[in-house]
Amino acid sequence: MKALLDKLQIKAVNAGACTGYDRWIFVQNGKERVSYNPTTGEPIAKVIQATNKTYDSVVCQAADAFNRWRTVPAPQRGQVIRDLGNALREFKEPLGELVTLEMGKIKVEGIGEVQEMIDICDFAVGLSRQLYGLAMHSERPNHRMYEQWHPLGPIGIITAFNFPVAVWSWNAAIAAVCGDTMVWKPSPTTPLTAIAIQHIVNQVMADHGLEGVFNLIIGENQVIGEQMINDTRLPLISFTGSIRVGRYVAEVVARRLGRTLLELGGNNAIIVAKDANLDLAVRAILFGSVGTAGQRCTTTRRVILHKDIASELTNRLVTAYQQVSIGNPLENGILMGPLVNENAVQTMMAALETAKAQGGKILYGGNRLPEKGANFVEPTLVKMPEQTSLVGEETFAPILYLMEYQTIEEAVAIHNGVHQGLSSAIFTTNLLTAEQFLSATGSDCGIANVNIGTSGAEIGGAFGGEKETGGGRESGSDAWKSYMRRQTNTINWSSELPLAQGIQFGD
Repeated sequence: MKALLDKLQIKAVNAGACTGYDRWIFVQNGKERVSYNPTTGEPIAKVIQATNKTYDSVVCQAADAFNRWRTVPAPQRGQVIRDLGNALREFKEPLGELVTLEMGKIKVEGIGEVQEMIDICDFAVGLSRQLYGLAMHSERPNHRMYEQWHPLGPIGIITAFNFPVAVWSWNAAIAAVCGDTMVWKPSPTTPLTAIAIQHIVNQVMADHGLEGVFNLIIGENQVIGEQMINDTRLPLISFTGSIRVGRYVAEVVARRLGRTLLELGGNNAIIVAKDANLDLAVRAILFGSVGTAGQRCTTTRRVILHKDIASELTNRLVTAYQQVSIGNPLENGILMGPLVNENAVQTMMAALETAKAQGGKILYGGNRLPEKGANFVEPTLVKMPEQTSLVGEETFAPILYLMEYQTIEEAVAIHNGVHQGLSSAIFTTNLLTAEQFLSATGSDCGIANVNIGTSGAEIGGAFGGEKETGGGRESGSDAWKSYMRRQTNTINWSSELPLAQGIQFGD
């Protein structure tokens, strides 16, 4: 553990914030935060959290840096992100291992998360030369009308524990090439990965003579989080987390007429048609439901099976679940690590008791695994007679509910009958069924897949969901527009002043 932390320059520090190389802010009266290894329950390191005064200093630095950064040509900003991507390549393995150590996802997923950061940096470099506006024809002669996009300002990024580095990069890489600076508040559960990223970013900024573009502040939600969402200096708050907290963030930011980019809960389902390739379906369902120990927003939580294949698919899933290797996520061959903490374990156990009370039958799993560690559980299959109130909620744990259907219309109704709308999938070899699922009367989610699962979105497409998932879009496509302000321009290159709509005014 010490060798890994040393390689990433992580030490027990009392720095609660940072704005650049050698610009760590040491907090005299901040509260102590201990980062724990969810696999063993042992403490990894301590961090002293920022105070209100520290916060104000960081935002001032970000606002001051924005005044300079927004004037840098976008392609030059892209070169900074190119170097960030290269630096992440250099630290890919140890950084991925730190994600595993602090968060608990298996090592290949931790390294994969860093690869996702590298990918979004590559995407952002190309984007820096493609921040296009539109040209429109004016109704007035000898006038030119077009739109352009300008940097928005310092933005606030609040991330969750389950993707402690990737979600920051989705926002940071795109926002940076758009000309914004940013203030990042990571989850209090995973401060060390954020400190490691800030060390890497600091070196990149120093190489380009920059400071204050990428800023980190570690603190309690009730202190730092509250200040961020109420701060008029931050025109956009990008928040990833629960629906309950996301609703509160949206309300507070809306009161000051700020913008929010919300990535909230998912209660994702896969429909398996009677003509599906079950080999593909089983693999996708297993990864989607067990990956990251069920702690992804895109985790598969519901499977809606056609009655004709329900028995066969259920048996195959039970067999697959029996083969899931559970243990230390840093070890090779392990498919599922621990839940993040005891609270997550208790939430899972309570959900299973409720499932049984609502008519559910546990087909596999449902137990804690104390011999492996306090936070280890069995991935669990539950057959439900219908979509109950519990199934309509999101439990952040490896619980998979199985329900049956007869017609595709019934399946889509079950699928859409929840408040969340992030990711969805159908397995079918019938073109008509697939197209029906992707149509306006099909899946109501922001992501809809055919013959692949609900997890593993690529950075090239916009990521996000509808309904109580929040409506935000991050990463690819035109998600960059969230980080910029649109301006419509009209230029009169004549010697006359015609008015729009043919209005005549005066002589």
